[in-house]
Amino acid sequence: MVLPGTLWFVLFSYLPMAGTVIAFKEYRFSRDGFWASIMNSKWAGWDNFKFLFSTRNAFLITRNTLLYNMAFIILGLLVSVLLAVVLSEIANKKLAKLYQTGMFLPYFLSWVVVGYFAFSFLSSESGLLNGLSGTKISWYSEPGYWPFILVSVYLWKTAGYNSVIYLAAIMGIDKSLYEAAMIDGAGKLQQIRNVTLPMLKPIIIIMTLLAIGKIFYADFGLFYQVPRDSGTLYSVTNVIDTYVYRGLKNTGEIGMSTAAGLYQSVVGFVLVLTSNYIVRKSDKDSALF
Repeated sequence: MVLPGTLWFVLFSYLPMAGTVIAFKEYRFSRDGFWASIMNSKWAGWDNFKFLFSTRNAFLITRNTLLYNMAFIILGLLVSVLLAVVLSEIANKKLAKLYQTGMFLPYFLSWVVVGYFAFSFLSSESGLLNGLSGTKISWYSEPGYWPFILVSVYLWKTAGYNSVIYLAAIMGIDKSLYEAAMIDGAGKLQQIRNVTLPMLKPIIIIMTLLAIGKIFYADFGLFYQVPRDSGTLYSVTNVIDTYVYRGLKNTGEIGMSTAAGLYQSVVGFVLVLTSNYIVRKSDKDSALF
């Protein structure tokens, strides 16, 4: 039973790690094949990493990536847990399934489709928001609105999917705990506060630790497709992934994009180890490992 999963990780996760050597080379493709191209390419040392840190945009893209991911982790956790708790309290289970399906569906839409949905609301000419308000706001030229727009779009798309994990954990809680709380006179809010949330604590910690590991990764589709690559919005929409993509598109330097990916992976790995160590010190049973 473990063999298929093991093979998947070996083929798609561990074997490709050999390709990270491209981050330290001036990769040039040749007709001899991929691996021959790597071996024949000149060593570049740390030059590819300078692409990220020597530019004047280094602070901007790092700040945007970190702040957005922190907002996604915190608000995503709160909204997902809230949705799971609300769904678990709906007495009509068929109606609860209908609501759950409605919240689950946006996750399966591509960011391209979501980008067009957002455009139908935000278009300065025919957008729904401008039509309802009677004002003509050029949304795609006003950076001040976009931190709120991007966070809202992200929550709309992912919160329903993430709530399924917490809902499954709630369904697995021993019902006798709620019965004992009811006998003691606890109302619904008290049951949620004293039974549901404490029982969700381990899964909340695990999900947060996994999210911290990707805190230096940005969802490329969200930050590229939804703002429609508007140059006037780069101050609030440019993150590490979009910056690397534009650099790769303009220069064709594969080594620089590989260096960025390696940097993100190493930092994420260190953050997971550090966060897990802190959790393990305070509550050994809640740690990821």
